[in-house]
Amino acid sequence: MKKNKNNNIVYSTDPNWQPEVDKTEQTTTLPPEKQDLRIELLRLKGNKLATVITQFIGTENDLNALCKTLKQLCGVGGTTKDGEIHLQGDVRAKTEAYLQKQGYRYKRKGG
Repeated sequence: MKKNKNNNIVYSTDPNWQPEVDKTEQTTTLPPEKQDLRIELLRLKGNKLATVITQFIGTENDLNALCKTLKQLCGVGGTTKDGEIHLQGDVRAKTEAYLQKQGYRYKRKGG
């Protein structure tokens, strides 16, 4: 079995091979009070900071909606990547205030 750089199957000689089912895709999103998010501050290249929110359990659309709301609230850029929300800069305080207001459970990760 050969894989390309994106880990996709290109060729397989196994006649019984079946594609793997992606179990990370959630069909429903947990309500805010059932979520247990982690908020972390990362230092990136060029001494830049990024606020990362992890452990969101739900659909990709709900994750993108939360990311968009947080970006507008904080006035920063950001993206979703691998089930995480990455926001530019140290916006932990604003993020925590919004999450608390919406009823999310969260903890700071790191120092």
